[in-house]
Amino acid sequence: MRHLRFLLASLLLLPLVALAATSPFEGRWKLDRERSTALDGWHEWTLEVRVNGSQVALQHDMKWGKTELSATNTVDTAKAVALPDFFRVEQRHMAIYPAKGKSTPVRAAWLDAGRTLRVEADVPLEISQGETVMRLYSEYRLVEGDRELLLIELHSSRPRPLVYRFTKITAEK
Repeated sequence: MRHLRFLLASLLLLPLVALAATSPFEGRWKLDRERSTALDGWHEWTLEVRVNGSQVALQHDMKWGKTELSATNTVDTAKAVALPDFFRVEQRHMAIYPAKGKSTPVRAAWLDAGRTLRVEADVPLEISQGETVMRLYSEYRLVEGDRELLLIELHSSRPRPLVYRFTKITAEK
């Protein structure tokens, strides 16, 4: 009888556990261009976030006219990773490209009880004078009842932060 009660209680709690395991970050987010830093080099930006354990995949779907690009940075909140093709949104506009054959060391962590994802990267770049490393600090913050995502980027090469606001894409949209 005890086993039956435990089984019934487990079956009742299983949907709650599954729901709690889903991060409010997960899903597709559309850039609100009017409320964001100018998106030079692109007209549209959709960000898809997928969470699988300690790994967080940040898929950037970009458009400029007929040009489309999709790039994914998969970070790990449990350990540092080296990404061979680290995507930066300003790369196309700035014409500063990753150093050939070099990977980008990336560290990530959840902050604010899982409401902020911090990503730090040391991006090796090719510039006209040779190679350099750009430090990139990003915070992905949930705001407005989990319907909006705020991305703040600090670059060692820029005096001001880049601020991007996204709205969650729902099935109705």
